[in-house]
Amino acid sequence: MKHPYMKWGIHFDLANKKLRVEDINKIMADPDFWDDMEKAQNITKELTNLKNVIEEYNRLETEYEDVATLIQIGYEENEESLIPEIEESLNRFIEDLEELKLKTLLSEEYDRYNAILTLHAGAGGTESCDWASMLCRMYQRWAEKRGFTSTILDFLDGEEAGLKSVTIEISGENAYGYLKSERGVHRLVRISPFNAAGKRQTSFVSCDVMPDIEEDTGIEIDEKDLRIDTYHASGAGGQHVNKTSSAIRITHLPTNTVVQCQNERSQIQNKDKAMKMLKAKLYLMKQQENQEKISGIRGEVKEIGWGNQIRSYVLQPYTMVKDHRTNEEVGNANSVLDGNIDSFINAYLKWNAQNKL
Repeated sequence: MKHPYMKWGIHFDLANKKLRVEDINKIMADPDFWDDMEKAQNITKELTNLKNVIEEYNRLETEYEDVATLIQIGYEENEESLIPEIEESLNRFIEDLEELKLKTLLSEEYDRYNAILTLHAGAGGTESCDWASMLCRMYQRWAEKRGFTSTILDFLDGEEAGLKSVTIEISGENAYGYLKSERGVHRLVRISPFNAAGKRQTSFVSCDVMPDIEEDTGIEIDEKDLRIDTYHASGAGGQHVNKTSSAIRITHLPTNTVVQCQNERSQIQNKDKAMKMLKAKLYLMKQQENQEKISGIRGEVKEIGWGNQIRSYVLQPYTMVKDHRTNEEVGNANSVLDGNIDSFINAYLKWNAQNKL
């Protein structure tokens, strides 16, 4: 039994996906396929993603047919006891279908890559540093719930509490595609634990998200254009990294682009990771010359302060989290801060797709 829902097979472009799978299988049959290891790995990852969508659609089609059969049995036998099971199965099907539809929105050039997310505390002093650490935990919890891995690459402790800045690498399928929705200024309103008068305080943190581009971007960097500083990780945030790591800060002088890494155990490993990040940033800067690319890759991270926030988190006098781009709202702010941000991500992906029509 077919249903209008299953016409999404056309929306998912299944026919072309299946043709692409056939093409990749032919490419992989070439005896020289593995000579270029990096290219081969990217192709096999594409194949896996394509197969996952096809298999998920087939599973959903079977799931719907099972629900339809259950409905038919209930109708023919006038079996009202089946109603709760039918409702539960149908709701689960709709949720799964919506999830698959969202995955089809993750089709931009860099969506499938891992994400490098950087938080910077803004206006609000110690309060903002504490807010940055809360957001850091939120994204780590989100990654954990998704089955993704998160690794802190670099951090700078606040003077009294929290973090002045932190860079996290989040690894998982379509990590960047999901997390690009988080780019912008995040605003917190609460009774400050650092204010003896118990007054409400507003603080801000900026979030920047970049794809962790795996392949060679073709960016050539002259060593003369670099300033490389070394230092050792230390401070109260040492629980995040190994304090014996030799940290690296690389500044690209012509563009004043700075990248840092202190997560790896050796100076060489930190330098390699920092160089990879620098090449990715310079590549994206080059791509930003095309305005259409800018909106799809990085967007504009505005001044960290009033009037520029993409999302507000209110803890007092009521609790509410609202995204100012999509108007998505959630009343349970604590749940959001515990990593349950998928409703905001999903709303953004739909909003972003509509804006491109």
